[in-house]
Amino acid sequence: MNIKRFIAALLVVFAGVWLMDFLVHGLWLAGAYMDTFELWRPKEEMMALMPWMLLGQLLVALAFTSIYATWVAGRCGWMGAALYGAVMGLYSGGGQVIMYAVQPFPCLLVCQWFAAGIIQGTVLGLLLRAVYRPAVKQD
Repeated sequence: MNIKRFIAALLVVFAGVWLMDFLVHGLWLAGAYMDTFELWRPKEEMMALMPWMLLGQLLVALAFTSIYATWVAGRCGWMGAALYGAVMGLYSGGGQVIMYAVQPFPCLLVCQWFAAGIIQGTVLGLLLRAVYRPAVKQD
């Protein structure tokens, strides 16, 4: 594993997770969250807990990047990276389906989370491939 490329990839994936989470949850699903306000913490409380959100996003980025760098990089091209990301999105989507079974979330919201996770994973896989490219061998 190339540590410099790994750190660069980790930072890019973390930024990608943060940005895509903002786009999905802060913009696209904002109305759905307002419609289900009774299920969420008050906004002020969520903002006070933002460091925990950032830590969670960093841990997701670390796991996503570590698995790719250890077992995927160098074994596949762009399609493999996209597939890796989509499968990781599918993995996280399983948790959303479980949440639907145990908490009173609207089915549409869970389906939107599920779809967003697969799209996010695919985009992050492609970003990861762009940053954590296999080293070019010199003859």
